[in-house]
Amino acid sequence: MREARRQKSGAGSRKPREAQGYDQEPDGIRLQKLLSTAGVASRRASEQLILEGRVTVNGIVVRELGSKADPAHDDVRVDGRRIRTDVRQRYILMYKPRGYVTTRSDPEGRPTVIDLLGRQVGYIYPVGRLDYDSEGLLLMTSDGALAEQLTHPRHEVERVYEVIVAGAPDEAAIAKLRRGVYLDGRRTGAAEVRRGQTVKSDGVTTKLTMTLYEGRNRQVRRMCQAVGHPVRSLTRVSMGPLRLGRLRPGEWRDLTAAEVAALKGAPSARRPPPAR
Repeated sequence: MREARRQKSGAGSRKPREAQGYDQEPDGIRLQKLLSTAGVASRRASEQLILEGRVTVNGIVVRELGSKADPAHDDVRVDGRRIRTDVRQRYILMYKPRGYVTTRSDPEGRPTVIDLLGRQVGYIYPVGRLDYDSEGLLLMTSDGALAEQLTHPRHEVERVYEVIVAGAPDEAAIAKLRRGVYLDGRRTGAAEVRRGQTVKSDGVTTKLTMTLYEGRNRQVRRMCQAVGHPVRSLTRVSMGPLRLGRLRPGEWRDLTAAEVAALKGAPSARRPPPAR
């Protein structure tokens, strides 16, 4: 890192040059971890920023994953903007209502979950997906390392959904959901599915409680569609140790210290054995 530090004094006025051997220094923190911890982006997104050449350390463009920096001494920037490493991490639990996009901005101009928070909360982003027509528990944080932990498939974080589907699924349909259905040529993992009350007013609908251990795009809706029972409404009621509690649509609160500790320390949920 000595080479990078020598460039520090004149980095502001010159076009940054490519780093050579930047990752050879044994001390420091991996850049993608440093960026995610600072709340710039998730670890995966931070890796993409590095690969695109948008990250500099002391005026030197760093493109190689695994490169390190010392947050106490190095000037780390993304798109020319210096990142802060002394930011207090924020953890927010929101009841996302329908009609909001789970992203920081939307090219179509639709309302986003950030609009519900207001800009005063600082840089924060959603953990995982909850589509436009769905509602329920949404975790938002500036802690990229935790976001990576909760969304990576190997951790199998439990997500529970209350789903109203069209029709009355029989045992064969329920068994398929439990066993897994093929989406995009790959079968979904084993899930827990409980069938609730069937209501016959204004068309037959049935309540299902579905527990998943993975988070593919629109997975619950696509699974139910695959067995012939399209979703009429979908609410996520829990994620790992977190519960919606008394929050109403559009409301949010900061997590308690105990909840943050539970999120960080909770072991992976035990996935049910495949149904046969």
